[in-house]
Amino acid sequence: MFTVEIKRILIVLFGAVLNAVSLNLFLIEANVYASGFTGVAQLLTSILNDFAGIPISTGILLFLLNIPVAILGWLKVGRGFTVYSAISVAFTTLFLELIPVQQLSEDIILNAVFGGVIGGMGVGITLKWGASTGGLDIVAMVLSRMKDRPIGIYFLILNSAIIAIAGLLYEPENALYTLLTLYVTTRVIDAVHTRHEKLTAMIITSKAADLEKAIHGHMVRGITTLPARGAFTQQDKNMLVMVITRYELYDLQHIIQEVDPQAFTNIVQTTGIFGFFRKDDQ
Repeated sequence: MFTVEIKRILIVLFGAVLNAVSLNLFLIEANVYASGFTGVAQLLTSILNDFAGIPISTGILLFLLNIPVAILGWLKVGRGFTVYSAISVAFTTLFLELIPVQQLSEDIILNAVFGGVIGGMGVGITLKWGASTGGLDIVAMVLSRMKDRPIGIYFLILNSAIIAIAGLLYEPENALYTLLTLYVTTRVIDAVHTRHEKLTAMIITSKAADLEKAIHGHMVRGITTLPARGAFTQQDKNMLVMVITRYELYDLQHIIQEVDPQAFTNIVQTTGIFGFFRKDDQ
């Protein structure tokens, strides 16, 4: 388990490097903005530098914006998820300070596309390994639980605000290029990590009691246990059925691997739920 966690941290650090490269080598100098809190930090940096004469780096602002969000995530989303998200934010801030801000190309379309691709890869692999880049991911998840609305709505609202403000304060074309970057980023994230909010796990195991205990020890999720029998072996087993969020999939995979490596698990997308499903720490 220790080796797995080390690998998880290294993946999160790699995602942070990609996010920093996307900003410092492509987006910042081109005045094209990233999505989420990273874009907010970029926009605030530009506004403070250009209109107030206050020189402050994007990395420092990103770190400051994420402090209250980290507290919210710790209380409402989950400690493990928030810790790894905090690691991602901290090292993204560090790499933003270490990597020099420079323009590799004067073509704004190339900057928008490559910045979006590299940034999307950074966010995607971070999400795939059970963390996030902080900021909007945590806010959107909390709001989604409270209002029972898709997470994408909250991404759309904030990103639309970034595009509108960029268009009003700077060249309208920059807003369009920002829209291009957001589109590319979203497509890359979807290619790397499918962002379905709820998933159904069906686990066939001969160690149902141990697995139930381990899952309940790490996750606050209900489990329905059904009798099952292998058609070929005629061996009696159990099937555990549970609905989880996409953020919990990584933890569930490693719980199953640790308790019963021989278990067969089928993960399917859940398009809707009727009845009780924990939306908050109830």
